[in-house]
Amino acid sequence: MKDLYQGQRAMRNMRRQAMQRGVIAVLDIGTSKIACLVLQFDGPSQFRETDGVGPMAGQSNFRVIGTAHTRSRGMRFGEIHVMAETERAIRTVIQSAQKVAGVRVDHVIACISGARPASYGLAGEIALSSGKVAEQDVARVLASCEVPDFGRGREVLHAQPVNFAVDGRSGLSDPREHAGGKLACDMHVLTIDGDAAGNLVHCIRRCDMELAGVASASYVSGLAALVEDEQELGAACIDLGSGTTGVSVFIKKHMIFADAARIGGDLITQDIAKGLRVSYSVAERLKTLHGGLEATGRDDREMIELGGETGDWETDRRRVSRADLIGIMRPRVEEILEQVGEILNAAGFDYMPSRQIVLTGGGSQIPGLDALAARMLGQNVRIGRPLRIQGLPHNATAPGFSSAIGLALLTAHPQDEWWDFEMPADQYARGSLLRAYRWFRNNW
Repeated sequence: MKDLYQGQRAMRNMRRQAMQRGVIAVLDIGTSKIACLVLQFDGPSQFRETDGVGPMAGQSNFRVIGTAHTRSRGMRFGEIHVMAETERAIRTVIQSAQKVAGVRVDHVIACISGARPASYGLAGEIALSSGKVAEQDVARVLASCEVPDFGRGREVLHAQPVNFAVDGRSGLSDPREHAGGKLACDMHVLTIDGDAAGNLVHCIRRCDMELAGVASASYVSGLAALVEDEQELGAACIDLGSGTTGVSVFIKKHMIFADAARIGGDLITQDIAKGLRVSYSVAERLKTLHGGLEATGRDDREMIELGGETGDWETDRRRVSRADLIGIMRPRVEEILEQVGEILNAAGFDYMPSRQIVLTGGGSQIPGLDALAARMLGQNVRIGRPLRIQGLPHNATAPGFSSAIGLALLTAHPQDEWWDFEMPADQYARGSLLRAYRWFRNNW
């Protein structure tokens, strides 16, 4: 059993070792874009075994010394579809980032946006024999959580304690040294499709890189796009990507729910290509330069030259009004927001004390999206740009880089997970969490 438990711990140790050597890369593998950031740390990680609950290791300062992004290939719905094409794209972006940084990078942390994520809330409770919470008691209460059957082929990606209570005194982020007779905890577990995650692991290994961690793209986008007050009081981050639309809900600075809809900006582009009978590249240009969601009287008169490379003069010189383009885009965007609304309802978002919604990702830049989302999802909607981090070039500060920047923040300041605690030999978590350790051991 202990060998199974050590799988994730080994990956966390690999991350610390890479940080101690000074450089590590983060890799955002999306459906339309692959981005790589090379991070340099000022000194050895200030990790202490007693850091416990809350922001864990890696409190040292870091800066970005190399960035690169390229068009994604071989990806569909945030998952690898053609292994060889995705491998070439990953090799290209890593080599470009290393060239800019002027250093070789051996370790990479990646995020995954697809793989059909599913959230579970677990609870555990133990009696305190000493009358005070010790380090091993935190490990014991996490191990006491009852684990449901996640289903065949599902693997645990995140298992994070989000709340502790001592004798009913809830809302504790770090219960150690608190006096009491009972210790209870709530834990959020995020599972994904094991085959999709395994393909990602295999692809990165084929690129001759050591994988030091995997995170949910929905999670890291929330870390980058939500300000501290929003994470504390309660907010949802909607990451509108090309292949998927990720949803994450935060409160008390912890993610308590995550999901993803298998629909995104790629379908908007396909609708434009089919509706106007143009190529995919032309449709993407039209969406980016002329797209919108709120038609006005002026849009009926604003004519857009479609362009093209068919060789037929009449076809290539066609023109359409901006109102026609908006009429094609809006129904698909409404469909995306409807699915987001269903996910938020399933998460119980209406019961949050603060129902702030933050839109980020490349798709969030469509003009008029915030107003449409406010009408469909709630009044408290804003567009979220990722937090600025030292050394990041201006062209990597757009909402489309939220996942990459959030992954960098998580690399330096990782949240505690179940496997960061030394579990008693006879009290490993019951049920399916053990399968997760077996999978991580075999794949890392």
